Amino acid sequence: MIDPSQFVGLRLPGRFVIADLRFTQEPMADAIGREATAQTRIVGRNFFLLLRGEMGSREGSVSLYHEVLEAAAVASDNPPASVIGFNEGEFERAARAACDRLGPASPENLIRMLQQHGFGQE
Repeated sequence: MIDPSQFVGLRLPGRFVIADLRFTQEPMADAIGREATAQTRIVGRNFFLLLRGEMGSREGSVSLYHEVLEAAAVASDNPPASVIGFNEGEFERAARAACDRLGPASPENLIRMLQQHGFGQE
């Protein structure tokens, strides 16, 4: 299980900050009503993440990689070319690849993943 205290306050490439990370047992839905495993609210450069709590370690890591990469791409004034035009499926594939390549989500691995996609090079 992911320990939220490791991530809250984490400064990410691109001058983003994980302001909050929480888990819920409540069902979640995306903007068009489909079941979701995570939601991120972006306020300025701050990310407020909510993940479903019953996910296993790998799925929790994939969800965290996915949410952070997608939030950084959406919140960036000038996103790296590597993520411009990503759709939901491409964020998911990138998150799974990051989990395979880097291992479980950790503060260091989230930073590495963002750097590998070109964040923090502005």
